[in-house]
This record gives sequence, C-alpha cells and structure tokens, in this order.
Amino acid sequence: MSNPLKSFRRLLPRALGAWLALAFVLLSIVLTLVLTAVIERKSSEQVETNIGHGLAELAMQTSDKLERGMFERYREVGLLARRRSLGEDQPPALRRATLDAIQSTLGYYSWLGYAGLDGKVQVSAQGLLEGADVSRRPWFRNALRGIHAGDVHEAVLLARLLPRQPEPWRFVDVAFPYVDEHGVMRGVLGAHLSWQWARDVERSVMAGITARRQVEALIVDAEGDVLLGPPDVAGKRLMLPSLKAARAQRGDGYVVEKWPDGRSYMVGFQRGRGYAEYPGLGWTVLVRQNVDDAFAPVRRLREYGLGAGVLLAALFSLVGAGIARHITRPLGELADAARRIRAGETVRIEVQRGGYAEVRALGHTLNALVANLVRRRRALEDLNATLEERVALRTRELEQALAKVRANEQRIAAIIETAQDAFVGIDMRGRILDWNSAAEAMLGWTRAEAVGCIISDLVMPERFRAHSRALLAHFLETGEMEILGQRVERVLLTRDGREIPVEMTLGLAGTGEGLFFSAFVHDISERKEVERMKDEFVATVSHELRTPLTAISASLALLADGMAGELPPDAQGLVDVANASSARLVRLVSDVLDLQKLDAGAMVFDREVQPLLPLAEDAVAAMQSYADQAGIALSCVAAPGAESARVDVDGDRLAQVLTNLLSNAIKFSGPGSTVRTHVETRGDRARLAVADEGAGIPEAFRDRVFQRFAQADGADSRRQGGTGLGLSICKTIVEELGGDIWFDSAEGIGTTFYVELPLAA
Repeated sequence: MSNPLKSFRRLLPRALGAWLALAFVLLSIVLTLVLTAVIERKSSEQVETNIGHGLAELAMQTSDKLERGMFERYREVGLLARRRSLGEDQPPALRRATLDAIQSTLGYYSWLGYAGLDGKVQVSAQGLLEGADVSRRPWFRNALRGIHAGDVHEAVLLARLLPRQPEPWRFVDVAFPYVDEHGVMRGVLGAHLSWQWARDVERSVMAGITARRQVEALIVDAEGDVLLGPPDVAGKRLMLPSLKAARAQRGDGYVVEKWPDGRSYMVGFQRGRGYAEYPGLGWTVLVRQNVDDAFAPVRRLREYGLGAGVLLAALFSLVGAGIARHITRPLGELADAARRIRAGETVRIEVQRGGYAEVRALGHTLNALVANLVRRRRALEDLNATLEERVALRTRELEQALAKVRANEQRIAAIIETAQDAFVGIDMRGRILDWNSAAEAMLGWTRAEAVGCIISDLVMPERFRAHSRALLAHFLETGEMEILGQRVERVLLTRDGREIPVEMTLGLAGTGEGLFFSAFVHDISERKEVERMKDEFVATVSHELRTPLTAISASLALLADGMAGELPPDAQGLVDVANASSARLVRLVSDVLDLQKLDAGAMVFDREVQPLLPLAEDAVAAMQSYADQAGIALSCVAAPGAESARVDVDGDRLAQVLTNLLSNAIKFSGPGSTVRTHVETRGDRARLAVADEGAGIPEAFRDRVFQRFAQADGADSRRQGGTGLGLSICKTIVEELGGDIWFDSAEGIGTTFYVELPLAA
C-alpha cells in the first residue's frame, strides 16, 4: 500500500513556473474571496440595520397614530363634558338626543353616558344602562380622582346589550367630571371607545406592508399583556427583551429575539408616551418579522457576492498563470544550462542584456562557479599527493591534545581529593556524581555508597527534602537558582543520624550534556558552638547589668529632678551628665537583649487585632516630652479611611518601633522644625510614615542603615549618641509582624521612614 504523503507530494508541481502559477492562482482566489467577504459582510450588516430600523419606524408610526388618536378621543370627551346641554337642568330627552347625535357622528364610541355623583346612569346614548349603578366601575371612580383614561378591558354590563360579534367587546374608557356653570361637580360623562378603533389604526399603518414583507404588529399594555396582535399571542402576557428595552429607553429601536413559539424574530419597538395633555397608558407597539423572512435580502446579497467572488477569482487565476509562465522562462533556460554542467559539459552561459537583473547576476555567478570548479579540480589532484602526510600530522596533534586533557583531569581530581572541605558533584537529576575523602570523613558514607544516590534523600533532614526538590525543579525550568555562587548555611544529616551545621558554596561546572553542580561543604559545628556560648555570655552579662543599672538610672534621675534638694551648679551638671550616660547605657543593654532574643528566636509576640491609629497617637504622646525639650513640634495625621484601619500586631512591639523612629527623627532635627507622623491605607495594607526636617542620610551610608551597629561617620549620630542597633531591631520586629520598612531621604531636606503592615481581615 502506497504512502498517502508520497502520493500527495507526487501531485505537487516541480517547476518554478508551475509553483509561481499556483501561487498566483491561490493568492488571487484568497484575496478575491477575502475582499468579497468583507464587502458582503459590511453590506449585509447595513441591510440588517436598515431592516431593523424599518421595523422600528413602523412601530413608531403605529404608536404615534395610537397616541394621537387617543389624544383626539381624550380631547373630545373633555369638550363634551363641558356642554351645557348635558346638564341635569335639561330635559332627559334633550340630553339623550345629544348623546345619540354624538354617537352617530363618532361611530367608534360604543357607549356614551352621564352618571350622577351617586353612580346612577341618568342618560345614555340609545338609553343603554340608564338607571344602572356604575359607582364601582373603574372609569367612574378614576374620573372623580382626576384620572380620565383607562386601559383596555372586556365589556361587563354592556356585554348582553350590544350586538354579538366574533370577538368579545373590549373598550378603552375615557371619562371626565361634569361641572356646571357655577364650578360645582354634578356628575361624570363616560365614554367606552371600541377597541376595534385601535385595530383600524394598526391596519392603516401596516396595510400593504404586511402582505409584502410578512410583518405583524402587536399592541402590549404596561403589564406585558397583548391587547392586539396575532392569534397565537393575543391576550397572553409576554416577557421579552424588546419590552424591557422599550421601557428602558425613550426612542425607538429593534432587537433579534426568540419568542414563546420557538421562532426567532426581528422586532422593532416603540413605547407610547402620550400626546399633549393626554398622559398615555404605557402601550408598547411591537412590529415583528420572522428572521428567515427579514434576512432574505441578506442571503440573496451573500449569494450574489459569493458568485461574483468565484468569477473574479477564476479570472485573476488565469491572468496570474500567464504572467507566471512569462516570468519563469529565463529561469528555465538557466536550469537547462545547469543540467548540462552537471552532466560534465563545460558550458558558458550566455547572459542577454535587457533581461532580469537577478537572471543576469545568476548567469554571471554560474560562469564564475564553473571556472572556480575547474581550478578546484586541479587543486584537488595536487592535494591527493600530500594527503597521507597531513593525516599523520593531524593525528600526532590530536594525541598531544588528549594527553593534556587527561593530565588536567588528574590534576583536578588530585586537588579535589586533597581539599580540606568536602566536595560533592551532583547531576541535573539530583544524583551524586563525585564524593571525595573529606565528604566521607564528614558525613560517614564511602564514595561507593554515595555515588548514584539522590543527594536530598541521603544527606538532608526529612523536613528540607521537599524544598530541595522544588529548588532543583525550578532551576531545570527557568535556569535560575538564588544560592548559586553564594556561601550559605545549611543543616546536613550524617550516617549515624546526627544533624550538623555546614557552610556550603554551590556552583555550576561543565557544559552541555555534562553540566553538573559542584558543592564545597565546610563543617561549622565548632563555630556555631562558639556563637552559642557568646550569645549566652552576652545575655547573662546584659541581665546582670540591667538590675544595677536600673537602680543607678532611677537614682540619678531623682537627683537630676531635684528630689535631694537643689544642688550646686557644678554638681548639678555632673549629675545631668551621669543621668544621660546611665540612660544611654540602659538603652544599650535593652537593645543588646532584644537583639539576642531576636537572634535566638526567643522574643515573644503577643498579637491581637487592634486599631492602628491609637497606637500611633500613643507613641507620639509618649515622645512629646522629649520633643519639647529639643524644641521640636510633633503631629499625627490620619488620611481619610485610616481611622478604621485594624492590624494584627503586638501593640508593645509596634510601639517600640514607632518610638525608636520618632526618637531618631527628633534627634536629627533642628530646633523649631516639625516631625510628622502620617497614617493611611493603601489597598489591603496600612502605612505609617515618620518624616523629619533634618539634614538627611548621607548617600554613602544609606545601604547600611539597617545593619547592626551602623552609624554614619561624622554625622549627627556621633554627637547625639546611639548604639546603631535601633533600626536593625525595628526592621526585624516589622518583618516578624509580616510588614516592610524602608525610607526615603534627601540631603538638606529630611528623611521619611515607612512601615507597611497588612490590614486585618
């Protein structure tokens, strides 16, 4: 069985002329069809829009005629209610004759009658319902309340009195109070307007269009009930997008929607708004047309466009094929010359003037290639004579290079084996490739046992293995790993189950398929033990110093405040210096203790959800006395919305951060300046800002602001004192609370420190 792909390839053209002809044909077809499709689409959209606006225009005309017709009836009945000949002081026969004359003149009134204020019909056209009680009828009650038009309803009292007809009698009520010449209301003049009048209005607008375009009109009341329309929807309540759109807008419009009968229609709509003093009853006129009938012109337009496109594509294809054949004739002549050259003939190609520049260039190039080929053939014959000598020379050079590579490998292996630090080679799958004797001594496994094992499963504690595998997967996916080339501290597992702290440097070695990780590992157990002993010593000394320092500081503060009476000026100066120095020493001991707790992870954070603004205000109030002594003004401002901001923090620790920032701002601000504290919210985070008007932080010192014991050389910090630990402690506390701390500074203008914390849910 033949391969279908090979069969298809045999059908493809082989000559350039055929390919160009095929390209011209396909390009002509595609461009013609695309252009035809675009024009047809735009035309179809325009036709669809015109059809929709036409239906909307019919709906508007029908609605306008209805509203104007109702306005005429509204005005007629209002004028009739002013005729004195209908007053109760006139004979009943004269009043009845007046109503009969009006009804005979205006045939669309099915009933005209005058009822007294008690609701009894006194006179009516043709005597219908005279003496009947209509006090409970809506038209009577509404007329007394100032509502003069009522919506369509079926006949109630008149159903038996009027002539029978195929459809039930339905009326639109119009009624006005009758007022005598003294302005006194005497009764109500009511008129029942036959709903057949609305059908006549609809026919006058739709006549001729209905048969030609198969268009149907509907009149729908404010509740969605069909008052007039095709039999399948007459009397039913509709809930359609077109009705919602008509209620929502003031003008006309159209939509395409699906109706309860399962068919889709293009519907033009117009909601009545009344006319002049007639307020309207909220009728909506819908003019619908089946989508298949409405879009018939669009389909015909598409068919015409498709036919024209096919004809144009065929015409352009024939023209393109002829042009392609003419273009490729010189190339065919070059191809024939090339075949003769391949057969071994030394042919010189004749390049004609006036032809294509590309063909001339190709001819010259082929002539040059033929000449070059002859020269190379001769050179190849000369080369064969010396080939064996050159091969021997290259072989000796290759052996020397291989010997150098092996010597380098032995030297590198010796260096790794004699290195004091453990060396581990790891491939891209996390398997151990190399393991020197220092690694055997440190971790306990021999080289034979370790090589081939997964590094994370062999030497890493269980709690770190998932993270290690995730790091390797991330590197394989992105080629990035943060710890590459850096000295990092890790914990490894020895063969006997002990965990030892190590310092490790991880790098990449090799190229291509031979790429691997090289890890040099140094045991830092002794160093960690020394650090632990140092921390214990610092903690013990700090605790032992705090108790006597507290007593000394309290005693000096009492002396400085005059508790022991007024001291001589010299003695008072010495006491003040001693008091300030003891306070500084207390702060230093407290900072060292806090730092030791943070390093050891022993600092306890008692977190709870609480308002942020009171914490800021309390910190400002606590520093007010210190600011007054320095001649600095303090302010605390909350941005709109910040009053309700709540954060989940340890209030005492956050107050420690704010107090430290305020203390620094006061220290480095000149007298008469202002330190401002600002509280605001940004999205799901709250921000505290402490801004001073000092000299700013020097550019060279900004990278070390949050380092321990960092102080700007020659800056105010030397004159003002300080340990250089405060900002480092602030940074650690803020990060433990899940926040961030940073600063902006401009020399000569001031510095602003920012603390940002997540808002509590």
